[in-house]
Amino acid sequence: MELWDAYDEKLNKIDGMVLIRGEQIPCNCFHLVSEIIVKHIDGSYLIMQRDKRKHLGGMWEATAGGSALQDENPMSCACRELFEETGITADNLVEIGRVLHRKHKTYYVEYLCITDVDKDSIVLQEGETSDYKWITANELRKLSKDELATQRILNFVEELN
Repeated sequence: MELWDAYDEKLNKIDGMVLIRGEQIPCNCFHLVSEIIVKHIDGSYLIMQRDKRKHLGGMWEATAGGSALQDENPMSCACRELFEETGITADNLVEIGRVLHRKHKTYYVEYLCITDVDKDSIVLQEGETSDYKWITANELRKLSKDELATQRILNFVEELN
C-alpha cells in the first residue's frame, strides 16, 4: 500500500490526512507529483516510452517523475524518481514551475535537470518504461497528442529554449 500526504491548493500539507494510492482523493485535497525534464548539456531532451502495460502505454513522456510518498518533499521525490526511472543521480535540480490539476486532484512540481551523463547510460525502470531516446527541442515540440503523454510539458520546454 502506497501512502501519500494530502495537500491543499497552495501546496500546504494537510496535517493528519493520509491518502492511499488507488483510493478516491477527497474534495479540495491534492496529491503531490514531482516531474523532471532532463536536458543534456548538448541541448537535447530525454524522452522515455511508457511500458505498454501502463495507462497511456507506448506513448512517450518528456519527464521522469511520480507521486511523492508520505513525508517526502517535492525535491526528494524528484531526486528519487529521477534515479529510479533513469539511473541519473542529480543534486542540481531547479524548480521551473507548478501546475495544479483540479480534475486529477494532483499538484505537479516541475524540475529541470541539466546533465552531462553518457547518453547510452540511461537505466530504464522495469514496468515503467520500455525505451528512451534523446531528441531536440524542435523534435519534442513536433510530437503529436497521440505520441506525447503529457502536453503541458511543452509549455516548459518553450520557456527553456
